Amino acid sequence: MMPGESATPPLDIRAFLARRAERRAGRRAVRMARRTMAGRHPLCTAFVAVAVGLAPVWVSLGNALSNPSLGISVSARFAEWARNHGGSPIVNWVENAWYSSHPPPVGGAPAKGSIPGLQSSGQSGQQPKSARVAAHLPRPARMSSPAKHELAGEGVWHPAGRPVGGIPAVYQTWVRPDALHTSLVTGVAWMDTKLLRATLYSGSTIPGGGPYPHTAPIGAAAARSVVAAFNAGFLMQNAQGGYYTDGKTIVSLRKGAASFVIYRNGSVNIADWGRDASMGPSVVSVRQNLALLVDHGQAIPGLNPSDTTKWGFTLGNQVYVWRSGVGITADGALVYVGGPGLNITTLARLLVRAGAVRAMELDINTDWVDYATYDPRNPAGAATAANGKALLPDMVGGVNRYFASWWSRDFFTMSARIPGP
Repeated sequence: MMPGESATPPLDIRAFLARRAERRAGRRAVRMARRTMAGRHPLCTAFVAVAVGLAPVWVSLGNALSNPSLGISVSARFAEWARNHGGSPIVNWVENAWYSSHPPPVGGAPAKGSIPGLQSSGQSGQQPKSARVAAHLPRPARMSSPAKHELAGEGVWHPAGRPVGGIPAVYQTWVRPDALHTSLVTGVAWMDTKLLRATLYSGSTIPGGGPYPHTAPIGAAAARSVVAAFNAGFLMQNAQGGYYTDGKTIVSLRKGAASFVIYRNGSVNIADWGRDASMGPSVVSVRQNLALLVDHGQAIPGLNPSDTTKWGFTLGNQVYVWRSGVGITADGALVYVGGPGLNITTLARLLVRAGAVRAMELDINTDWVDYATYDPRNPAGAATAANGKALLPDMVGGVNRYFASWWSRDFFTMSARIPGP
């Protein structure tokens, strides 16, 4: 040590350790003085509180993801759940982005076998066993193809489903939707309303509420006459219309809305509500969805596929997706159109080609577009999934959903007016 320098006091290790232990004990005492678990573990408590607070959300989402009535795929079920919980704008944005970036293929040819060849056409179904023939509509003329060059078998009608009184009550055909998307195939079904009567089946999801006299699954007695079944329209919050069935107004009917009207005798009208049909004692069901798509035998004037205010917000309508629609012909037959790669304009044009004088859009999207016919070996046998056939092989809904207790959306059946032998 140099002269004049002060000596550094030696480090007192024991004193240092004692002071540190004292500080730790003080902090521990403060924590222990807090009487609640939340006070002692604030971060853990906050995490647990959030998890517990969101428990109803997890339960609701879990139930939705395991509910087949909300869609075939998990993504479809999540989308439906989100829409029902205020997430429609986000879901619509995601779906529009997806479909806009994944447009249908341009050009090409349909898959082999998707349009039956001419060699299998011309069938008229089983002939009546007796000399007395049930009153029925004339078989439809061949449907012209929207594509430039008609393929063999395209637009030719084939009988489908169980015959009624020995006569085909449903005919089906397949055409390409337009001259651009020539590898896609749209299915078309023609239904004889003199041989068939319509029924609206209601569900807890659409229109909501219940119970209803007619709801899924189709009962054993009704199944003995069912010839065809197909999807109805949008969720009621998106349908821009009302719902009436079995003497009860479930959602108030809207004047001017496109309406699938069923009368007490089973006959059907596709109508502008208030102009072509109105409430009366003969009306048993009215299912509304948007506005008429076809009127006076033509697509409505100024039809704009991007007009979401008129055609619903489900997918923005400016994109090509699975769509369906139903119309009525001049002689009272029903025509159903469904398939992939359609926008609102091509759907309207197809319905016109099928002979519709008035038509409306039904549901859209892969999971919801579904048309099936049933043809049991015994003419008086029950329609089941085992004897059902979809209008298009890639309709993912299958032929069994209308016979399942979990199906909770509304749908239509067309059943034989004449009981089987």
